[in-house]
Amino acid sequence: MTLFKGAGVALITPFNEDETVNYDMLGTLIDRQIEGGTDAIIVCGTTGEAATMSEEEKLSVVEYTVKRVNHRVPVIAGSGANSTRLVIDLSKKIAALGADGLLIVTPFYNKATQEGLYQHYSTIAKEIDLPIIMYNVPSRTGCNILPETALKLALEFRNIVGIKEASGNISQITKLASLCRGCLDIYAGNDDQIVPILSLGGVGVISVLSNVAPKGTHDMVMSYLEGNEDKARRLQLDYLELVDALFCEVNPIPVKSTMNMLGFNVGSLRLPLTEMEDKHKVAMSQLLSRMPQEMLA
Repeated sequence: MTLFKGAGVALITPFNEDETVNYDMLGTLIDRQIEGGTDAIIVCGTTGEAATMSEEEKLSVVEYTVKRVNHRVPVIAGSGANSTRLVIDLSKKIAALGADGLLIVTPFYNKATQEGLYQHYSTIAKEIDLPIIMYNVPSRTGCNILPETALKLALEFRNIVGIKEASGNISQITKLASLCRGCLDIYAGNDDQIVPILSLGGVGVISVLSNVAPKGTHDMVMSYLEGNEDKARRLQLDYLELVDALFCEVNPIPVKSTMNMLGFNVGSLRLPLTEMEDKHKVAMSQLLSRMPQEMLA
């Protein structure tokens, strides 16, 4: 099954001054995304600072998001951890809250082998009924799901339905697409590779850019999927400077600072993440002032 096609936003988590979750702003962000055409809401992922959130906070954010979205688009929740048992326990609690799917990053720090990754995801899939999107981001986790491992998991487990590919290795993604041939939905995990991955048969993106530009990101993906490749390419190139700026420091530092610049009071980041450097703030502010307002809708 396909959990969603199009642009899913890897949503930031807004905080109050005391670093508690700002639910009023979270609701505003969710509604803005849906009004902008976003096709899925992904919460408690890397961009949502899940690594600094307690389990209670994660479950509260998921519960709020499910209620706020109210079936308008799929809600997908991050439940990754470096312990397989912890992933299963959290995933079961998320399922009980009504989420539509799970985004499960490869176990970090452990540096699992391919057999370890296979056992990790297969053990989870046997105990969880929700659709699972695997998340491959070696730069953060220290391990890489090889195409052969991803294929094996997709063929053996009906609820492993997709992979968010953020390896940045287009040759690896090409091989993945060649092996899977539609048995596993591929989502771009890097905003500078949306159209290239769509051209290989990808079905969408799980996007940081969408926080800032929900309509533009949605239009980029759907234009390609609907056959207007020229428009999709143009949007990919038009947004490239902004995408580069959103990754001038480790995500989600720049995107959170940018949302504050745009007038959304999303608060600061939790340590060990710190505020964006002043020189990058100045550059981002100048870039935003040059961009047509419709590109930031």
